[in-house]
Amino acid sequence: MATMTAVGPSAPYIRDDYEEPTDRGFVLPRGFEFVDGQLQELNVSQLSSYMAGECFARIREFVRPRRLGWVFPEGTSYQCFADDPTRIRRADAAFHLLSKLTLEQLRTEGYSKVVPDLVVEVVSTHDGADEVNRKWMDWLKAGVSLVWVVHPHDRTIHAYTAPRSVQLFSESDILTAEPVLPEFRLPMGELFATPAD
Repeated sequence: MATMTAVGPSAPYIRDDYEEPTDRGFVLPRGFEFVDGQLQELNVSQLSSYMAGECFARIREFVRPRRLGWVFPEGTSYQCFADDPTRIRRADAAFHLLSKLTLEQLRTEGYSKVVPDLVVEVVSTHDGADEVNRKWMDWLKAGVSLVWVVHPHDRTIHAYTAPRSVQLFSESDILTAEPVLPEFRLPMGELFATPAD
């Protein structure tokens, strides 16, 4: 069980059996984000984790042979929000263009301060609409160029490039990743196919 002891106005010290170091003097339990000075437990279902893995794999399959950049799996943590430097979000998958994330930055300990170019957020059954909206807006405000909000039960993806610019991809569509990966194309039916189909 996690316990908190205040060590400053916005820097709690958090310990549990699974912890990660930060350069702010506290650690964050796995499966949590730190938003508005509070721990927020992530609602993760097996289906949402599966879809996060599928999105990660499909992006990696595209970018790796082309050496376009870095792809990170579910749980990678970011502390790159100018409006609240203490906020820590965990992406379900994230991609950085090679030109925007150096090897030196990659080797830096602690949470990433480098804004990703593409972020994937997979919606779980118990995620509230307000929280889902807050997440993609946080990413866009931080400077992310493209946010995919994946709805596994509906088999749809909302692709946000700005607060009022969204494209809906349904199961019969071809998913794109513009403007980040202009040549990326993936049939949605292929992405959402499961071994049980």
